[in-house]
Amino acid sequence: MDEIIAKIDDLEMLSQIDKLVPFHGYLSTGAFIGLQMLQIARKLLDIKEGDRVFITCETFNCLPDPFQILYSCTVGNKGLKILDYGKMAITINKAAEPRQEKVKGLRIFLDPEKTAKYPVFHAWYMNERKVSHEDAISDLIEAGEDVYTWEYVDVPVSVKVKKNVAICEICGESFIRIDEEPICQGCSSNNHI
Repeated sequence: MDEIIAKIDDLEMLSQIDKLVPFHGYLSTGAFIGLQMLQIARKLLDIKEGDRVFITCETFNCLPDPFQILYSCTVGNKGLKILDYGKMAITINKAAEPRQEKVKGLRIFLDPEKTAKYPVFHAWYMNERKVSHEDAISDLIEAGEDVYTWEYVDVPVSVKVKKNVAICEICGESFIRIDEEPICQGCSSNNHI
């Protein structure tokens, strides 16, 4: 992988990789895609270091990790939402101003029509054959932004509502009520795992 990383001349990206690898465990193709998407978003949305951003990833696989480690977007702080659609796609936006109902965001996806120009990477992306992370990332370095498609989107700003906490009638544990249901979701689905 060192030989592949040596092809990167962007010092900021190299610094980001240095932070990402210990967090993710290694430089995966999916995590590298997340880094490239982050670079695109930073440029197009004028995201600066320290800005609060919100990200929706459309897969659990590797893609969310750069946003977690580099911009502290986590499920717990509501900076990261994952909709597991199995897509290499994200929507990212900066924090809204007070009383703002919508904020400008950017949806970026890995475009199979564009990846076709890079046969090795395309084979990885479409799972046509076994391709090493080194070979796939090498193609991504060459491709740069050329394999992505993006569009500006209006992202609704969610309003923080007071939590409605109740005690489950079955297990006796407290839970956050969605409607007026008397039992928690774990008991209603008979699944606490």
